[in-house]
Amino acid sequence: MAAAAGGGGAAAAAAAALWSEVNRCGQNGDFARALKSVNKILQISKDDVTALQCKVVCLIQNGNFKEALSVINTHTKVLTSDIIAFEKAYCEYRLNRIENALKTIQSASQQTDKLKELYGQVLYRLERYDDCLAAYRDLIRNSQDEYEEERKTNLSAVVAAQSTWDRVVPEDLGLREATYELCYNSACTLIGQGKLNEAMKKLQKAEELCRQSLSEDSDVTEEDIEAELAIIHGQMAYIMQLQGRTEDALQLYNQIIKLKPTDVGLLAVIANNIITINKDQNVFDSKKKVKLTNAEGVEHKLSKKQLQAIEFNKALLAMYTNQADQCRKLSASLQSQSPEHLLPVLIQAAQLCREKQHAKAIGLLQDFADQHPANAAEIKLTMAQLKIAQGSVTKACIILRSIEELQHKPGMVSALVTMYSHEEDIDSAIEIFTQAIQWYQQFQPKSPVHLSLIREAANFKLKHGRKKEAISDLEELWKQNPKDVHTLAQLISAYSLVDPEKAKVLSKHLPSSDTMSLKVDVDALENSHGATYVRKKAGKLTGDSQQKEQGQGDVKKKKKKKKGKLPKNYDPKVTPDPERWLPMRERSYYRGRKKGKKKDQVGKGTQGSTTAGSSELDASRTASSPPTSPRPGSAAAVSATSNVIPPRHQKPAGAPATKKKQQQKKKKGGQRAKQADPGAGPGRGGEDQRSPLPGREPGEAQRGSHRGLPRRLRQHRRVPDGVPGELVVTEM
Repeated sequence: MAAAAGGGGAAAAAAAALWSEVNRCGQNGDFARALKSVNKILQISKDDVTALQCKVVCLIQNGNFKEALSVINTHTKVLTSDIIAFEKAYCEYRLNRIENALKTIQSASQQTDKLKELYGQVLYRLERYDDCLAAYRDLIRNSQDEYEEERKTNLSAVVAAQSTWDRVVPEDLGLREATYELCYNSACTLIGQGKLNEAMKKLQKAEELCRQSLSEDSDVTEEDIEAELAIIHGQMAYIMQLQGRTEDALQLYNQIIKLKPTDVGLLAVIANNIITINKDQNVFDSKKKVKLTNAEGVEHKLSKKQLQAIEFNKALLAMYTNQADQCRKLSASLQSQSPEHLLPVLIQAAQLCREKQHAKAIGLLQDFADQHPANAAEIKLTMAQLKIAQGSVTKACIILRSIEELQHKPGMVSALVTMYSHEEDIDSAIEIFTQAIQWYQQFQPKSPVHLSLIREAANFKLKHGRKKEAISDLEELWKQNPKDVHTLAQLISAYSLVDPEKAKVLSKHLPSSDTMSLKVDVDALENSHGATYVRKKAGKLTGDSQQKEQGQGDVKKKKKKKKGKLPKNYDPKVTPDPERWLPMRERSYYRGRKKGKKKDQVGKGTQGSTTAGSSELDASRTASSPPTSPRPGSAAAVSATSNVIPPRHQKPAGAPATKKKQQQKKKKGGQRAKQADPGAGPGRGGEDQRSPLPGREPGEAQRGSHRGLPRRLRQHRRVPDGVPGELVVTEM
C-alpha cells in the first residue's frame, strides 16, 4: 500500500508539472507543444474533462477542426453539450457545416456571449439577414468589451447585404466610419441603392484609411498593403463597369489578377465580371478566366445569387463557343435548381434558335409560360420577338394581346398599333386604341396618359382618313381644353366632311385675325442663326449712280470669253484628224504593230549559235557608213521638220476615207464571283450577369495571441470578408 501511495504521489506530481507546461504554452501561443503535454496528461487520466477540453482547444488553434470534432464526438459522455457546445459549433462552422452548427447552438442550454456571436455569423452564412441584424444589435446593446468595433463592422456588413440582395432600404444606424472596413461596407450599401458616385467616394476614403492603418505597422510591406487593397480596387472596378467605363474596369481587374490574391472568392468574382465585359468576343480569354470560378472553396465564399450568376454565365459562354451539349447540360441543371427562374429556359431557347429550331424554342417557352403564370409576361414577350424575327407579325400581335396585365400600357399600345399598321390592318389598330382608352376611362379618367392616348387615337384616325371616327375623340379633347386652337381646327376639318353646318358653328369659336396677329421682328428673324434667305438692304444712291438708276438702270457687265488653247504644232491649213480623240487601237486605220525580220532572228537557235544576219548587228562594220537621219541642228533637219504635220492632226497615207465600224472592246476577266452570305449572327440566349467583388462579411478575426485556452476561443471573430455587392445583369 505504501508503494502504491508513493506511485500515486509521483503521478500527481508529473500531472501538475504537465499542467504547468500547458498553461505556459497557452500563454505563449505555442499550442502544438501544449497539445503534447495534454496528450501525456490523458495517458495518465484518459477521461479527464479539463484535459479533453484543452485538447479540443489546442486542435482548434492549430486548425485541425476535423480532429477536434472527432474528439468531441468520441467522448460525448464526458464532453456534454453544456461544456463543449461552443467548441463543437465552431468546428462545424469552420468545416462549412452551417446547418449543423445552427442546431448545436440552438440546443445549448445556456446562450453565452460567444455563442450569440457565433450565432450571428451562422445566420449571415445562411443569408437570414433580418435575424442576423437582430442578433448583432442585441450583442452590441448588452456587451462591453474590446470587440465592439468588430461587432459594428459585422452589423454594417449585414446592412450592406440587405441593401444588395433583399433590396431593403437601410436605416441609419449611426455607425462612425472610423475604419476602412466600415467605409467599405458603407460603399456596398450605396451600391445596392444605385448611388454609384457616392459609393466611389466611400471606396476612395476606405483606400486612404487602409493605407494609413497598415503603414503604421513596420512589419507590413507594400505588397501586403496592395493585397489588402485588392478587394477595394475590385469594387471600384465594378462601379466603373456599371457606369459603362468598361476599359477602365477591365484594366483594374487585370491588375488585381496579376497580384495573385489568395482570396478565391475575390478572384472568382473578378473573373466572372471580365467574362461579362468580353461578352461574345474574346471567348478564348473568357475560357481561361472561367477556370478561376471553379477553384476549390469558392462555393463557401460567395452568396447563392453570386454562384447562380456565375453558372448562368458559364452556360452562355458554352453557347457562344458552340458547345451545344454543355450549354444544354448547364441550363438544365440551373432549371432544376431554380424551376421558376427565367434565365435557364431563355438560354435553352436561344440555343435552339442558334440551331435554327425556332418552332421548338417557341414551344419550350410556351410550356414554361403555362407552368409558371407569374412569369408568363416576360416569356410571351420573348415569344413575340421570335415571331417577328420569323416575319409572322400577325401571330406576334396575337401573343402580345394575350398579356392582359400589359394591354393598357402605352408601350404595348404603341407596339401593337405600329405592327398592325405595318400589316395594313387599320381596324385592329383602332380597336387597340379603343380598348386602352376604355381602361383608362374606367380606372384613371382624365389622367395625362388617358388624354395622350385620346390625342394619338385621333391623329391616327385622321391620318388614315377616318375623320368621322375621330370626331368623338377630338370633342373629348376640346372639352378638356377649350383654348386649344389646334384641336378645334382638327375638329372643324373633320366636321366639314360630315356636317358642314356644325363646322360653321364651331368656326365661330376660332379667334379673330386681330387677336392672332403675331408681333415678329423681321430684321431679327433674318439675322438669326439658320436663316436661309436674307433680304439685302438698299443703299443710298448718290451722283452718277443715282442718275443711272433713274434713267438707264443697271447695266450688267459682259464677261469676256477666254480663247481655247491650241497645240504647239497646230497648222490651220491642215484638216485635223476626226479620230484624233480615240485611242490608237480604236481608230479605223490601225493595223497593228509590224514585226521586223531582224528582230525575229535575234535570240533564235541554240545557245552560242549565230544567225545569218549577225553581221548586220555588228556596229563596227557600219561605223563608217553615213547617217541615215539628219543630225539635230543641221540644215537637213530644219528643212525636214518645217513640212511635218503632227500625227494627231493628219491621216496616215493609205487610210480609208470612210470610218470603219469601231471594234468592240473585250471585257477582261471572267464572270464575277458571288458574295458569300454572311448568315445570321449569333442568337441571344439571355443576359450575362455581373458580380461585384465580395465585400466584408462577418467572420473570424484571428488577431493577437490566445492567452487562455477554452475562454480565448472568443477571439475567433474576423473583420467581414465576404459581403458582395450587387449582381447586375448585363447584355452579352
